[in-house]
Amino acid sequence: MDATQLRRAIARTPLAPVAAFPKRLARVARHDAKVLRISARWLVTSREHHNYTYELTKLSRHHLAWFVSVVCDRPVQQVRGWLDEIESDQALRDHIEQTTAGAARRGLADKKVHYARRVGWYAIVRATRPAHIVETGVDKGLGTCVLASALLRNAQEGHPGRVTSLDINPEAGYLARVEPWSEVVDLVIGDSIASIGALDRPVDLFLHDSDHSRAHEKREFDAVEPKLAPGALLLTDNVTSTNVLAEHAERTGRRFLAYRESPANHWYPGDGIGVAW
Repeated sequence: MDATQLRRAIARTPLAPVAAFPKRLARVARHDAKVLRISARWLVTSREHHNYTYELTKLSRHHLAWFVSVVCDRPVQQVRGWLDEIESDQALRDHIEQTTAGAARRGLADKKVHYARRVGWYAIVRATRPAHIVETGVDKGLGTCVLASALLRNAQEGHPGRVTSLDINPEAGYLARVEPWSEVVDLVIGDSIASIGALDRPVDLFLHDSDHSRAHEKREFDAVEPKLAPGALLLTDNVTSTNVLAEHAERTGRRFLAYRESPANHWYPGDGIGVAW
């Protein structure tokens, strides 16, 4: 009996799990060693304590381009162009790096700029040309600047728009308080539900990125529903944790699609983008 026949014979016996254990252990050990190595490097080199930033893997970026292409019904080549556009915006990168270096919270922010799934937000705004975006949850304002950059590009092409950014923290949004990005940003400090209720113009694109509890996410989508313009898009940054937007889409007769990002060389498993349209 040769080695192959022996393995097949053992596989048909109760000894199979025991025989396979060394190989299974080796695979787990390789995986865990990689995670530990990446985690250790991050602990030493990064300052972030939440809202982690990172690059996407090449494959994840390809999938994101197709995701936006399907949702927005635009050619994938055009979407890839928009992804490259935000990545190559040196003025935005310089602004974020310089403002972060001088900010009071610089001890909790990395110097190098990583957009991750936010480049998908940018492409969606470039594709749909919304007149009014509302985002909840601002933190430093990285996402706000990405949205504002897309709006500024749209305005150059004859499609102006603004983003209303809602956060309960008075210190939020320091990255988005500088021109030209601040020219298209209305930063509102206060409870998101109350602020949504006070909106006085239709919403073309709504992005939930605030309190990530299921109950609060649902309250935001319920609150913004009567404020939406025809054909508005609903986005959530919470799609890897809850099914709230999918359920809202089903109740309101919309389509829903989710994308999950894959960070490159980071211990964090990543977040995603959920879209209802």
